[in-house]
Amino acid sequence: MLFMEHDSRVNGNRWRPRLEPTTCLFCARALRDFGDGFVAILLPVYLLSLGLTPFEVGIVATVSLLGSAFLTIGAGLLGARYGYRRLLLAAASLMIATGVAFAVVHDYALLLVIAFTGTINPSAGSVSVFVPLEHAALSAAVHDSGRTKMFARYSLVGAFAAAAGALAAAVPDVIAPLGIDQLTAIKAMFVLYALLGAIGGALYARVPRAAPVPGALASALGPSRNVVLKLAALFSLDAFAGGFVVQSLLALWLFERFDLSLSAAGAFFFWSGVASAFSFPVAAWLSRRIGLVNTMVYTHIPSSIALIMAAFAPTLPEALALLLIRAALSQMDVPTRSSYVMAIVTPAERAAAASFTSVPRSLAAAASPALAGAMFAASYRSWPLFICGVLKIIYDLLLLMQFRHQKPPEER
Repeated sequence: MLFMEHDSRVNGNRWRPRLEPTTCLFCARALRDFGDGFVAILLPVYLLSLGLTPFEVGIVATVSLLGSAFLTIGAGLLGARYGYRRLLLAAASLMIATGVAFAVVHDYALLLVIAFTGTINPSAGSVSVFVPLEHAALSAAVHDSGRTKMFARYSLVGAFAAAAGALAAAVPDVIAPLGIDQLTAIKAMFVLYALLGAIGGALYARVPRAAPVPGALASALGPSRNVVLKLAALFSLDAFAGGFVVQSLLALWLFERFDLSLSAAGAFFFWSGVASAFSFPVAAWLSRRIGLVNTMVYTHIPSSIALIMAAFAPTLPEALALLLIRAALSQMDVPTRSSYVMAIVTPAERAAAASFTSVPRSLAAAASPALAGAMFAASYRSWPLFICGVLKIIYDLLLLMQFRHQKPPEER
């Protein structure tokens, strides 16, 4: 991931290491997911400490995902026209502003505005303005045969970073004996989130400038339009289901049903993230043997069954064990889905395809947290997990029926 660059300013023979653009993107992804990892857990605790109700916490999550949808579609439409580097730098600047704003604003209405316009991610996943830009840039750097493996590594880096971020969510509890109250510590974590955005921006600045593509906005989607729209519809169902158990709400469920502590929640989500991370290289290996679509479906259905069982688990150990099984299986479709979308469209359509398959996911996922919050408020705490599992199984069966015969180039 490193190569040597000649430095003409010192002697004529000195060479110095320089990061490849793909390495910069991997490192920026790691920083962003580390921040998302602790924010997703701290967000409900922070909002509840400000006096918000569980229903209002769900509204904040919904508004955040809705805002991400609009930012993502803008990035997909403008990516080819203005270049990935410029838009990634703009997104990093927005991440800085979001972290600072959450640290200083207490008013509910203003928090909704910040959630809508900013980069806060209650799902601790890959639903953000950065995604279509990074996917398109990375896909251009590899051949078809190495694309899924590259996305698996990209997802692996993000998953380990998110797991470490989840562990970092325990910092407010750890430093409490030093006399720092929880609210102040959580605000400091939002400032850290802003600093991560600044470092990510420095990494994006090292990505080479790409020449704008004339008329890119008008031709964002061309020959692959119908396939992309069909995938977008299916991915929307999957995301709507997933919105019932975004990480912030899953943490809230564990807090309220089993009275789990913040430190214990951080440890659980750390190991959950580690389990997800190890599933990514397995997904790349499995996809070479049974195909991308089959890998997505045949690993997703068992994870949904585990989630349904967790919803009605009578004890905390049983619930955590089932959720860990789910974590080890549910994310195998992440690198395979990204690779599949990039494979079945033309190179010129990649940014738009990533955007148009991500945006409906964000929009669909934006509706369900508020519904889950209402269920929490009505004491139907296990229903969001059950509904999520059932809807995801329906999505998997539809995906298999519609796309099992549409192969990417490396499988033909």
